[in-house]
Amino acid sequence: MNMNRIINMVIRQVMNQLIRRGMRAGFDKAGQVADRRKAARGEPVKTPQDMTPQERKQMRAERQQARRAQQGLKTARRMSRF
Repeated sequence: MNMNRIINMVIRQVMNQLIRRGMRAGFDKAGQVADRRKAARGEPVKTPQDMTPQERKQMRAERQQARRAQQGLKTARRMSRF
């Protein structure tokens, strides 16, 4: 492999990580904005301390499902490269 290909490969990997972090940060920020809007309207915003054990269990299951979806997307992207 020539040096140009290696540099491009490294730059591509770093850029993908940065973009992924930026996307996550943006979604987290959007969620915080939504929570603030709910609080401003007087709607209850539940934190894990305010939840019942059943609600916490459901939240954990939703998080695991989202994690599995992300892993599936990552696998699909890897498979589509070749």
